Amino acid sequence: MMLNLGERPSREHLLTQKKPSGDQHGYVFNIQRYSLHDGPGIRTLVFLKGCPLRCPWCSNPESQRLEPELAYNESKCIGFKECSHCVKECPNEAIREKEDGRAIIERGACDECFRCVDVCPSHAIRVFGKLMSVDEVLEVVEADSVFYARSGGGITLSGGEPLVQAAFACNLLQEAKRRRINTSMETCGLAEWKDLERACRNLDSILFDIKSMDPEKHRSFVGVSNERILENFDHLRECFPDLPKRVRTPVIPGFNDTEKDILAILEFIQNRPGVEFELLAYHRLGRPKYCYLGRDYLPGEVALNQQRMSALEEVVKTYMATRNAPYEARMVADPHESRMKPTSP
Repeated sequence: MMLNLGERPSREHLLTQKKPSGDQHGYVFNIQRYSLHDGPGIRTLVFLKGCPLRCPWCSNPESQRLEPELAYNESKCIGFKECSHCVKECPNEAIREKEDGRAIIERGACDECFRCVDVCPSHAIRVFGKLMSVDEVLEVVEADSVFYARSGGGITLSGGEPLVQAAFACNLLQEAKRRRINTSMETCGLAEWKDLERACRNLDSILFDIKSMDPEKHRSFVGVSNERILENFDHLRECFPDLPKRVRTPVIPGFNDTEKDILAILEFIQNRPGVEFELLAYHRLGRPKYCYLGRDYLPGEVALNQQRMSALEEVVKTYMATRNAPYEARMVADPHESRMKPTSP
């Protein structure tokens, strides 16, 4: 179950929440309840905006920017014949009529004043990202406390990268622990060590993405090298040896879908005992959200070959079995069910 954070707050509210106020507030773009794959038990996932990576396959493109951003689902537009409120409201003339009678937003002219959001009767125009306090987030999380008690579940922070909003994320984890809620966090690993260390003090487990061991390939595909990511993983293992760790690797066609790529990651983590591993398969189910945001989906029609994925699963199973190490494979491009279903804005 996903909570709709793409609601229609007033324009005044949107304009006053452009920057988080203090360490107790942050931008959240989704809260997903009843997750079974993101830490032990039944969990509530809190997705924070902001990410230092630019993975072209990202199935949550609305997570990349820190600030709230305008989303437009053209299929929901009822057309200029019945409605043209957005055009009249836009101060920059960034909205015009298409040949089919529906609106089109000229992104280069739009300054995201969000005036059009208030007046769209069909909710075709929305905002991704809502400013929330620690208490507001935990109020949602605690609604399912009975499930956590029975299953050993709790809260998992995700994104984006939670540590882009490090102060908010760490305060959220600290308060969750104070309320005796089990905590976990998914991270891409690209963060200041001091922020990751602070978060780990209030974590019961951590999910750590490692996409590639090749620094140049990593830089070429996602915009940055993997050096700090791998350094942070080593610091994590050394400083928090008893913290349960699960490495996750999304298998991306043309990037890391070879036996050599996956074995390199396995060799890295298996030289660091006490780490679980999970292989995740690429999909394109987040593609519609690129259209909502006015962006191109760069992978296009590229698909993951199922036979190749199955072969990689066997490679991993064999490797892990010889070392008596835990392993899981799932046909998900990333660990979140909300990302499996393209949510309309």
